[in-house]
Amino acid sequence: MKSVYSVICLSVALGLLLYAVPRLEIGQGLTLSGIFSIVWLGMILLIIAAHLHRLLGVDEETQQEMDRVRLYKQWRTRQWLSDRIREREKGRL
Repeated sequence: MKSVYSVICLSVALGLLLYAVPRLEIGQGLTLSGIFSIVWLGMILLIIAAHLHRLLGVDEETQQEMDRVRLYKQWRTRQWLSDRIREREKGRL
């Protein structure tokens, strides 16, 4: 579902880019419309890059590594708690 959403958003962003580039006033100096054009292009390119990043699964390995770290921390916490429980039970006996 997430990839379908990314494909749709990427298509819309590319469509906006193709529609707007001929109409943008770039290269006319430091005018308000020129600054707007540069900022707009930067934002749309950032949006396209983000959706490509998600579609290509670049951060999939990072997510797997984070899951391993999270599971290890949970295991370590359970071990620590079980050790504490054993210590208290030995103290009571």
